[in-house]
Parts: sequence; structure tokens; C-alpha cells
Amino acid sequence: MPSETTGIPRGFWLSVLAIFLALYGIATGAGGVRLITLGGSWYYLISGIALLISGILLWRQRMSGAWWFASVLALSIIWTIWERGLAYWAWVARLDFLVPLALVLALLLPRLSGGVSRRLSLVLATFPAAFIILGAAAAFLPGRSDVAAGTFPDKPLVTQAQTTTDAPDSDWVAFGRDKNATRFSPLTQLTAENVGGLKQVWEYRTGDMTPPGQVNVRGAETTPLKIGDGVYLCSALNDIVKLDPRTGKEVWRYESGVEWQNTRFAATCRSLAYYVSPTIPEGEPCHDRLIEATVNDAVKGWRLIAVDMATGKACTGFGNDGQVDLLAGMGRAVPGMVSEGAPPAIVDGVVVTNHEVLDGQRRDAPSGVIRGYSAETGDLLWAWDVKRPDRKGLPPEGETYSPGTPNSWGALVGDDKLGLVYVPTGNAAIDYYSALRSPEENAVSSAVVALDVHTGTQRWVFQTVHKDVWDYDIGSQATLFDFPAADGGSVPALIMPTKRGQTFVLDRRTGKPLTEVEERPAPTYNEVTEDPHPATQPWSVGMPRLGIKDFTESFAWGLTPLDQLYCRIKFRKARYDGEFTNPTVSQPWLQYPGNNGGVDWGSMAYDPQTGVLVSNWNIVAMYNQLLPRDEAERRGLQAYDDPNWRPGGGGAEGPGAQVGAPYAISVEVFDNPLTGVLCYEPPYGMISAIDMHTRKVLWEQPLGTARANGPFGIETGLPIQFGVPSNGGPIITAGGLIFIAAATDNLIRAIDIRTGKVVWSDVLPAGGQATPMTYETGGRQYLVIMAGGHHYMHTAEGDYFIAYALPEPVTN
Repeated sequence: MPSETTGIPRGFWLSVLAIFLALYGIATGAGGVRLITLGGSWYYLISGIALLISGILLWRQRMSGAWWFASVLALSIIWTIWERGLAYWAWVARLDFLVPLALVLALLLPRLSGGVSRRLSLVLATFPAAFIILGAAAAFLPGRSDVAAGTFPDKPLVTQAQTTTDAPDSDWVAFGRDKNATRFSPLTQLTAENVGGLKQVWEYRTGDMTPPGQVNVRGAETTPLKIGDGVYLCSALNDIVKLDPRTGKEVWRYESGVEWQNTRFAATCRSLAYYVSPTIPEGEPCHDRLIEATVNDAVKGWRLIAVDMATGKACTGFGNDGQVDLLAGMGRAVPGMVSEGAPPAIVDGVVVTNHEVLDGQRRDAPSGVIRGYSAETGDLLWAWDVKRPDRKGLPPEGETYSPGTPNSWGALVGDDKLGLVYVPTGNAAIDYYSALRSPEENAVSSAVVALDVHTGTQRWVFQTVHKDVWDYDIGSQATLFDFPAADGGSVPALIMPTKRGQTFVLDRRTGKPLTEVEERPAPTYNEVTEDPHPATQPWSVGMPRLGIKDFTESFAWGLTPLDQLYCRIKFRKARYDGEFTNPTVSQPWLQYPGNNGGVDWGSMAYDPQTGVLVSNWNIVAMYNQLLPRDEAERRGLQAYDDPNWRPGGGGAEGPGAQVGAPYAISVEVFDNPLTGVLCYEPPYGMISAIDMHTRKVLWEQPLGTARANGPFGIETGLPIQFGVPSNGGPIITAGGLIFIAAATDNLIRAIDIRTGKVVWSDVLPAGGQATPMTYETGGRQYLVIMAGGHHYMHTAEGDYFIAYALPEPVTN
């Protein structure tokens, strides 16, 4: 009979539920069969059969159908606890479908033959309803961590410091704030107690945006400098700008001449380098100068540029009218194939440049040569060519620097006193196949290399990955600091974070580890027999691991149990032997951590007043496979510098042609391509504070919310502390604050360094994939962030420099 109020037959909703459960059970059971054949969990087959039976019985309006469903729910809870304990996001994926269905079924129980009363039905419905309410509320609680908070240190790590900086407290004179790349500011005006009053006080837009109709290649990732009476920045297209630090008004602008249509790939300009000439009298042009390395532009080329800080005019005594040609000796290096993102380092009067060579393209890609130039004249002083270490100048006519050698694209840092520059290296060309590399290349890839800054001679090497075929190149800048010595003094040291989440602490004089490093056995299965891999790999066991345990099937995730089932099957179809699983041809292999895991170019921040180290880091898994040449051709993969290259043919991320090797490479994020949701549990991004006195984690929290993220690319707007990927780094102030943007939720936030609690945040107009900075002028502390967006992080592009400060006090 139809309902008197709605006209819907009385058994309609029960029939709908029954059909849904039966179909859901069939899908779950079928997927469960496939998972079992791959060696996976039996849960899905068992629960699928039970749900099918439940649906059939409910269709017949039998109370036993409800009992079958209740058994599935009970089984699911027991199974969840057995696999993942009380991990919140594990419960979401396994029960977010079943518990709402339990609520519906509880309300429909009176419709069943032999069913319960309406009153008891309502009582029973309160249990799943309460579960839903509590589960939803728990999502908005502060981030969860398995790390117990430690006691915050209140004294420096060493009492006899050797590492000093001459940067004024009020300024930010380098990409890493000072010549030690600490990203620590001594300013104290902003504190956890008053930072909630921060307001935007000025905004400057560079105008460098991707023109309509062109693909956004990459937004600017700039950290400005503040030196004396100016804030200095570079735009995405390498214009150099001076701003008034109080108002953000443009004082002058040097135009580089770079054009969007000629860049093809990278347009980041992370920062500038600052140099004071000892030979030019103070007050004369170019006594104080800014030096930048430009993007490789198809018309203007690839250049070092020096400009006078006072006027923005070219320093005519530097190179050719203020410019040095960086293409000299490089051979064919098309825009995008080779590019410059990091600022050059200036160490004891020498400008040291490195550059990025696009991954996965061809064995004879442009050289990864490192070069040193006079900061006074721009003259080439030396070149470090891995295969020709004794050749210090330009190659002879008709030759080039050795092609395909390991490149370095992260920011450099140097020690003036020791006369060394520290180079974080990547791979030789062809990331995922190493049989073509020379011994010289294998010896320095994915390593920290110390070069004599006056001669370019290699002084020492510390390798973080042996014979890297996983794209674990080091994108971070090392941080210089003092480490306690056995005699009570200190050792000049450096901290080197990696994409693996391994952090190495080295004596910067010798490259010897100062915290324990051990060689651990690596996976032995190797399908590509002509490309053998090392039996062991280095693990920094004396420092906390910024990462999580090895992947297991139980860690697979999704929006619903069916999504999770899909991801479990996808996991089981891949080869996974733990970290350093060797590349495979016959099936995909899971790379975890992936090549965007751990710590990337944002690097770390270090507080020398307390010995606390802060880092944001990513948890990313990749799904890769080597492709035979015929399959690469079928997919249309070509090197980026091929005249016939078209979008989709391989580029900076994703598949690569690897021309010259037997195999191309398919690189994908381990996700569900339908929903775009990653195939493993959150969090995907974290931030940690480490006490370097004890080398223990003080606190650890997910970084980033779901407000600008969601399935199918939909922004949820929810302030759930989900933990999202980030690019960009943190800074620390003596006021006890960490400032960081970086995450894909488009927020800049202040974090209390003692507790990890977010004490202030603001929404940016575009992605904040940059490292902020802070400075003081006129007795007022400012915070500045570049909101430029990032194509790989799927955040909106922008050209905004935004400054915050506390309200100025009212004076009578």
C-alpha cells in the first residue's frame, strides 16, 4: 500500500536499499576474487558475499537480512582494528559507506517481517548516527600524530659557536636569510601571543602571468631579499625589482627581456644573490650589487645578470655590459631542457652557478657542469666537469662540457672561511636506468659535493643514494651550523635533508657523518640484469626519519571501500620490496617514498638560539614502469628538445622518453585516476620540529587542510587538517614562531614552535609554493610571501607579493 503522506509504496526504500546492497556486494565480491588471486586480503570476498545475501533477504523483507548486514559491519570493525588499529583515516575509508547504510537500515527495521518496533528502531538508529557525528567531528580536531611531544630546549646547541653571520637582524640578505641558510630571523616583535593581529599592509604584483591560451609552465617561487632601504625581488621572467619596504611601492625595475613564449618550461626565480664589492668605493655604482641567473630564453639566452642596487642599472664592469653568457660551452641546450631556478651562491667573492637539466629525456642531455665566476668582473674562474675534472676553463672550440653528467638544481651554500661551496647533486641523465653511466658519474650522483670555491677542485663527496635509479636527486639547500664536539667545543657542520626523508649531519670540513649512518641491505630482486644495483644503501639512523614505515596493502585508501579495493588491487599488481625496489619492465613497481617525497627545495629552518630544526615534508608514493622502446614509440614519447615534441610526449613530470637507453619510463602518482584521490592514507604532508640536542622529534603535525582540495578536483572548503603536499619551506623567528605557506590549501600560517599549534593563518590569492621571509623597518616587523602558484601542485597561478604586519600603534 502507498504511504498516505508521500504516495510512495511502503516497501520502496527497503527495496532500494536491498538492491543497492546486492549490487554493492556483487562488486565487492568480484573485486575480492581478483584481490585474492593477487595474494591480497579475503575480507572483500567474504563481505561481498554477505552483503549480497543481506540484499536478497531484505528484498524478501526478512529480518535475517538485517542480521547479515550487522555481521558485515561487525566484521569490518574487527578487521579495521586488526589492520590499522585506531588510525582515524583508516576507519573513514572502511566504514564511511557501511555506517550510513546501517543508519538507513535501522530506520527501516519496522518494515521487515518480524521486525522491531518503531521506538526500538529509533533507539538502534542512534548508534550509527552518533558514530557519524563523532567521526565527522573528529575530522576537525587538531592533527593527529604518533609522536609524543617533547620538552622544548631553552639553550643553544653549542656554547662555542664557530658559524657566524654578519647579516643585520633587520634584514634578509640571502635566499636562506643569511650565508648559513638557516632561515632564522632574530626578530622578536611577532610572538604567539600577538601574531593573531597580523594584517595585510601592502601588495605588489609583478605582472608576469602566463598569457591567455598558453599552458602555465610554473609559477614564481620567489623569496625576496631585504637589504637596507629596499626589498628586492625577481619576477617569474627574471625582472629585478626594488620596493619600498614600508609601502611595497616600486622604486625601480630592471627588465631582463625574457618572454613567456620563449621559456617553454621553468620560470621560477627563487631568489637573488647579494654582493658588496671590496674594490669599488662605498656610494659608487655597483659597490652593492644584485646577481641573478636567468631562465634559458630562446631569444635572450641564459645569463648571469648584475645590477646596481641603488639604481637598478646594469653593472657595466661585469661581463658584457652587466651580463655573462651561461650557454658558453654547453652545446645544444634548448629552453626548458636546461633552466635556472635557484639563485647563484657567492662564496668569498666567487659566483657559483648550477642549473637544472630536465629529467628523463636523453642520455646526451646538456652537461651538469658547475661553474665559478668572479663576482667583480664576471670572468669564468673554473668549471667542475665530472668527466673532465682537470679541465677548468671553457671546452676547446668544437667541444662542449661533458653531456649528461649529474646536474645540481637546488640552492647552493658556501663557507667563506673554509673556501668551500656545497653542491647538492642529482642524477646523470636518464634517471631510471644506470647501466650507461660512467664510474665518475655514479660516484657523485645524489650526493653532497664540496668544491674548492677558488679552483673548482673536488674536496669531498658524501653520497645519500648509491647508483640512484629512483630520481632521489637532492633538491634541498644545506644548512650550516655548529655541532657539539667531544671536547666541549664545536664542529663546523651542515645538515642535508633528502627526498627519502633521511637527514644527514656532516662535518663540513671533511664530509664525515657526525650522526650515525649505516649501510643497510637493499632489495636484491632485479629484473633488468644488465643494470646491477648496490647491495646496500645509506640510512641516517642518528637522526629522526621524516617519513613512515614501508607500504603494506592495509595502508591502501580511498573515499569508499570500493575505492580502497581498487587501490589494493593496484598495489598488488605492482612490485614492491620496500624502499629501493628496483625498476621493473614486466609490471609496475611502487616507489615509496616517491620522487616528491621527503624534503625538497624548500629545505629546513634552524634556530641557533635553541638548537631546534624545523622541516615540512611530503609523503608521496609513485607508480612507475620501465617501457620498452616500441611501447615508448606507441605512446609518442620524445625528448623535450626533439623538434617534433608535443604536449603529452614526456616532460618535467610523468613519462620520459629516456632516449639512448633501452627503456623509456612511465611515472605516475599512485592514485585513483577516476577520483584523483591518492591510493594511500592521509596525511600526505607533515611538519616536524627536531631537538638537535637529543636528535629527537619535539612534535609532528599534518600540514595543510582540505579547504582547497578534494575528489574530482573539487575544492571542499573544509578546514580539516588533512595534511596535504607542500612545496616551499619554513622560516623561524626568535619570537618563537614558524611561518610557512607551501601547502596546497593556499594558506600562509604561523605556528608556535614550542607546541606545533597554528596560531594564525590567512588565505592567499594564489598558491603559496614559496618560502616566506621577514624583516624590520621603522620599528615594525613585516612578513612577506610570494603567491605564485604551481602547476604540478595544481594551485592557482599568481604574481602577488603580499606583506603583513601588526597595526601601527596610534600616536597622539
